[in-house]
Amino acid sequence: MSDTHHEEAHTGPIKNPKQLLVAVLASFVIPIFAIIGLVLYVTSADKPGAGAVDSQKATAARIQKVGVVEVRDANRPLANGEAVYKAQCAACHAAGAAGAPKFGDAAAWSARIKTGFETLVQSALKGKGAMAPQGGGDFSDTEIARAVAFMANAGGAKFDEPAAPAAAASAAADGAAAAPASGASQ
Repeated sequence: MSDTHHEEAHTGPIKNPKQLLVAVLASFVIPIFAIIGLVLYVTSADKPGAGAVDSQKATAARIQKVGVVEVRDANRPLANGEAVYKAQCAACHAAGAAGAPKFGDAAAWSARIKTGFETLVQSALKGKGAMAPQGGGDFSDTEIARAVAFMANAGGAKFDEPAAPAAAASAAADGAAAAPASGASQ
């Protein structure tokens, strides 16, 4: 009877050595996996999101200031019309892309030349049709006007290449100073 009494007193969840081995292994393995999971969770905040190449550059792009100040050398010599044409205009006007009049095509340029030089310059600066505005880019408005004169002259116009703004102002002042002197001597 003592054997029966002994078995009745021992009523735990582990009833054989196999269950004991499984319980011991589980008590070590489960906490290890829990620790590894916590470490991965804590360090996952430093990893970039899926598809993000450079999270610092992306963040800088999202928080950049709205306005940009660009400092240019005001005393640099102005580019001539041909140089501006090659750098800015030739991509479309050399091939006639998106309806742009081809360089040197007198038939395509004749109707545009009749509108006048100022109209052509304003169309170039503000954009027209598929052509994006050219003003405010790498070249000054005077340089864009020089490129317009270069292209229009290749198409049959006889426009003068615009002078530098300071040179034009001094030439106008010289002309105004010379005019009263010549009028006074008559």
